[in-house]
Amino acid sequence: MRQDTLDTGKDEPLRDDIRLLGRILGDTVREQEGDAVFGIVERVRQTAVRFARDGDPAARDELAALLDPLPRDTTQVVVRAFSYFLQLANIAEDEHHIRRRRAHDLAGSPPREGSLVHALDALSTAKVPAEAIADFFAHALVAPVLTAHPTEVQRQSLIRNHRDLARLLDRRERLQMTPEEQADNDLALANAILTLWQSRMLRPVRLKVIDEVKNGITYFDETFFTELPRLYIQATQQLQQRYPEKVWALPPFFRVGSWIGGDRDGNPYVTADILREALRLQSAATLRHYLDEVHELGGELPLSDLLVQVTPELVALAEHSTDHSPQRADEPYRRALSGIYARLAATARALDQVEPARHEIGHAEPYATPDALRADLKVLANSLKLNGSARLAGGRLRRLLRAVQVFGFHLAPIDLRQNSDVHARSVGELLARAGRCPDYEALPENERIALLTAEIATPRPLYSPYVEYSDETRGELDIFFAARELRAKYGAAALPNCIISKTDGVSDLLELALLLKESGLLAPGENPRLDVNIIPLFETIEDLQKSAATMAGVFGLPVYRQLIAGRGDEQEVMLGYSDSNKDGGFLTSGWELYKAEIALTEVFREHGVRLRLFHGRGGSVGRGGGPSYHAILAQPAGAVSGQIRLTEQGEVISTKYGTPDTGRRNLEVLLAATLEASLTDHENQVEPAEPFHPVLDELSQRAFAAYRGLVYETPGFTTYFRQSTVVSEIASLNIGSRPASRKASERIEDLRAIPWVFSWAQCRLMLPGWYGFGSAVDGYLEAHPGGLDTLRRMLRAWPFFRSLLSNMDMVLAKSDLAIASRYAELVADAGLRERIFGRIRAEWELTRKHLLAILEQDDFLADNPMLKRSLQLRAPYMDPLNHLQVELLKRHRAGDTDERVARGIHLTINGIASGLRNSG
Repeated sequence: MRQDTLDTGKDEPLRDDIRLLGRILGDTVREQEGDAVFGIVERVRQTAVRFARDGDPAARDELAALLDPLPRDTTQVVVRAFSYFLQLANIAEDEHHIRRRRAHDLAGSPPREGSLVHALDALSTAKVPAEAIADFFAHALVAPVLTAHPTEVQRQSLIRNHRDLARLLDRRERLQMTPEEQADNDLALANAILTLWQSRMLRPVRLKVIDEVKNGITYFDETFFTELPRLYIQATQQLQQRYPEKVWALPPFFRVGSWIGGDRDGNPYVTADILREALRLQSAATLRHYLDEVHELGGELPLSDLLVQVTPELVALAEHSTDHSPQRADEPYRRALSGIYARLAATARALDQVEPARHEIGHAEPYATPDALRADLKVLANSLKLNGSARLAGGRLRRLLRAVQVFGFHLAPIDLRQNSDVHARSVGELLARAGRCPDYEALPENERIALLTAEIATPRPLYSPYVEYSDETRGELDIFFAARELRAKYGAAALPNCIISKTDGVSDLLELALLLKESGLLAPGENPRLDVNIIPLFETIEDLQKSAATMAGVFGLPVYRQLIAGRGDEQEVMLGYSDSNKDGGFLTSGWELYKAEIALTEVFREHGVRLRLFHGRGGSVGRGGGPSYHAILAQPAGAVSGQIRLTEQGEVISTKYGTPDTGRRNLEVLLAATLEASLTDHENQVEPAEPFHPVLDELSQRAFAAYRGLVYETPGFTTYFRQSTVVSEIASLNIGSRPASRKASERIEDLRAIPWVFSWAQCRLMLPGWYGFGSAVDGYLEAHPGGLDTLRRMLRAWPFFRSLLSNMDMVLAKSDLAIASRYAELVADAGLRERIFGRIRAEWELTRKHLLAILEQDDFLADNPMLKRSLQLRAPYMDPLNHLQVELLKRHRAGDTDERVARGIHLTINGIASGLRNSG
């Protein structure tokens, strides 16, 4: 299979890679499926290229004539061929990004935007003193948090295959190969693509939570274990070079968190036993990494005390080792490492019931804490530094010391999350069974608050082990009891946070506090102790608008304010991008999130509490996605302040962190953006942003009315959505453990944001990422004749507005009305189809017109030619997949029970998602 639409110049190596991979894939299809089938695939490809390039209606008709009569087995081959080509193109593009970054750095070009050097340059330009930077790191927290949100359609087997292919391409790029090595590489590529072709693309059964936990751990093995310590070292070195008058010893401010195994919101399969197993698996992976690194260090440090001096502390550590071999009698570092290995092996057995791959020499006591392990490693490092071997302490040993500090024995802190309604029912049952209140949920908010504050303050428990509770309440209590037990086992850092979904009032925070008290994670008294962070999650437009008042209300309660004082006067708040978008549309969601941050910042300042924001972003723009660097710099002034957490979900995890090079770059971007956003006035550099706020208020009101008018107020819209998209078929795709809806209902309100966004992406409308903007601007310009100049000023001056429009530009470039119209034909009621698709088409045209006018562009992505060329490359391979998906949906919904039809639909979903990359 070939590609025909990439530009030359800087992209020539990418063009070569895609041609190479496409040729090997074509050879594989011919070899495995025969010349006749290969000929069909090629004719479809050539016709689709002609249609995408020229927009020739005859080519579209020819494409339909080729695809519609295909036998079902041949249809699946075509779908797989085009899907795999898109996957291979993704791999080639990722490698090309790495290649371009390396070339940029090697050429001594100006620092890349998003690099740490670029951020430090920005601080220098802004004359930020070294003391302010040191204070930033002293209080900083930067934490991407991995979630198991079901948008990753690829199996781990295929992701591993993709990594192998990426390594082979990387080797071709970096090594000057002999003809024999080139032939070996060619063969390895051909074998990897053959393996890909012969591997099942779809999961036969739904993932279990523990499968998701294991999948998450692979990113630590692949990227985080090595690249996060490297980032710390890089940051320390760059700071030391710029500010040599200070000694830079950075605290463990950058951590990777996880929801996998702790997120119970709408997932009945996350239980106390699952939480225990999740932490056991995480811990086992961590200790396995430490054991491997200590083993490697033993090979790297055969230093003899006959030739070098060592410190008394190292001598003592070696003497206490279980290694008494006379062959290593003069090698104190090796003997010390043998002892450390033995203690780590004992720790793995004690904590996780895991046998190390290599047995230790002798038996030793397990480490009680990660700090004890780190202390032993520091003995080695100090001895090397004091005796002329400092460089040897600066490689693997230095990275391992940092890894132990960051990952501990638990790997990643797991957040616990549950819906506020579940907390309310559990608290209500506890109160009723204890005789305190027969019907808690019937109480008004003020009476709930009074009752809860009284109960939180008293040491008397409501819970009794001798009372029978409902399965739901029992499950909630079991989770918190397990959390207390696991914190004692793995350390407090293993389970530091509890998140309340759908927070809409003060009582939601107090209900969680009461449950924590009942499980021993909150101790009342004169000086109360709260062991975990209570984190409200504001998700709907209304809840975002009330968020500041909610926090002011809870801070006004002495019992809660005392708890926060005991947590260092810090409080985290989570903001939900996905549900607010589904609730109010793209523009209103973004604006209400922005305003909520401003209001929260002010409330927290008034109450003397440090605010940490946790951004619940998805991969697609319709769920708050987009480039992380610009998203962080688009936050209002004062909203970052050195601390930020943000979710990394689904396919975004493999895209950002699937390989060490890409992972390192994305970790660096998060740090650089947080540093810049915290210490520079990025928002008001051109002109103050605040005068633009009334303009956004007006645009938001108009966009909200347009969006709600379509989605929630148009009769028949739910029917249109369900018939014109693959939302029902996505539910059976086995891409996650969590159900697609919160409850058995057809209502849009009860559908999760992920299948909502995913479905619109598959039919190429991308509606959640733009709908309402065109009507908003149209109304604004009608009311304000000179308004276009104002909007262009906002674009130039205001990072938030610039980021908003840039994301919309990218979403609209991925949309395709011609293809979307074919999905609209699936709607049985012709009148309904015309009414709703006509409105969507009109809004799309209006949005395109006004967006391009504000951007002063003739077409989408004028300032991002590489992405534009990428989409042009993908179009001929995605269009046939969309065409086949529509045809298969027709057959399936007409009652065709052939399992090849259902499988074909799922294969097309997979392929289109690969082509769009951030579809959920």
